[in-house]
Amino acid sequence: MKWILRVAGTIVALIILLIVAMYVIGSRLPEKHTAVRVAHYNQPPDAIWQTITDHEQFPSWHSNVKSIEPLKSPDTAAAWRELDAHGNSLPYHVVVSDSPRRLVVGIADPNLLFGGTWSTDIQPNPPNGSTVQIIEKGEIRNVFFRFMSRYIFGYTATMDTYLKDLGKKFGETVTIENGTAP
Repeated sequence: MKWILRVAGTIVALIILLIVAMYVIGSRLPEKHTAVRVAHYNQPPDAIWQTITDHEQFPSWHSNVKSIEPLKSPDTAAAWRELDAHGNSLPYHVVVSDSPRRLVVGIADPNLLFGGTWSTDIQPNPPNGSTVQIIEKGEIRNVFFRFMSRYIFGYTATMDTYLKDLGKKFGETVTIENGTAP
């Protein structure tokens, strides 16, 4: 019976040590980050633009989105709530819309543990293709989530999935590259 208590005590001590380490490391990471990803498509900019601005169709091609609910916006910009694959509900709004070149979307709830924007830039890639670059300017307020985002999930995981899903929408397999922030 003593060995069971020793093993249980050791497991509890290791879990506490892990939580403390995550807190200390997470608290030393910067709250804000910038990540950039790039992909190339055999689609003209207008086709990419149409797809990334038709929010109600996201569940048909974006694997992380299960449903969309349109929201009222205080201005004329589009706003919506996404229910993601994990059951999270996130409100978004369009910050900048410059068809078919630039779309900036932000998280519309300042009280979440994280926030920020995605700037999606679409450049023509002759003869009929496009290069899509996403710049994420994120902010992670919670130190545990900051640790998880940096070391477990990675800052670019959501962008990578989005860009690959966009390629699948068009029947393409895309390669994701690192980009450079302006």
